[in-house]
Amino acid sequence: MSIDRAVAALGLGLATALGAAAIASTVGRSEQPLVVEITIHYSHFSPSAITVPAGRPVTFVIHNTDPIDHEWIVGDAALHERHRTGTEPFHNARPTEVSILPLSNRTTTVTFAQPGTLTYVCHLPGHEAYGMTGTLVVTGG
Repeated sequence: MSIDRAVAALGLGLATALGAAAIASTVGRSEQPLVVEITIHYSHFSPSAITVPAGRPVTFVIHNTDPIDHEWIVGDAALHERHRTGTEPFHNARPTEVSILPLSNRTTTVTFAQPGTLTYVCHLPGHEAYGMTGTLVVTGG
């Protein structure tokens, strides 16, 4: 075999191996949750806008640096309207509705099935009016 053919064969073999590794690496990453950190400071969410892919688990790590309670409720306009008039004092049953105690962290994992734009809001008295809201855009994946 000539040197040119040997180099070409080696290059083709390497490209095939790297291609398979890249595919395996992509598959492995899509199964692992994407981690998004949100900090609450002075009754505001940071970041106030987040983009995540549909169909992939997203783990939200929410840090409450304030000395007061907050909540992180994500959903559409109808969900937020229900919460504005609701009486649920503590959220723990749904991954898209969590309460965060003062000076603590809370983790929740959500898989958004469909693309769209949602909002996240703290509905404790006066918090939404003060600006404790954010936008969550779910892309096509």
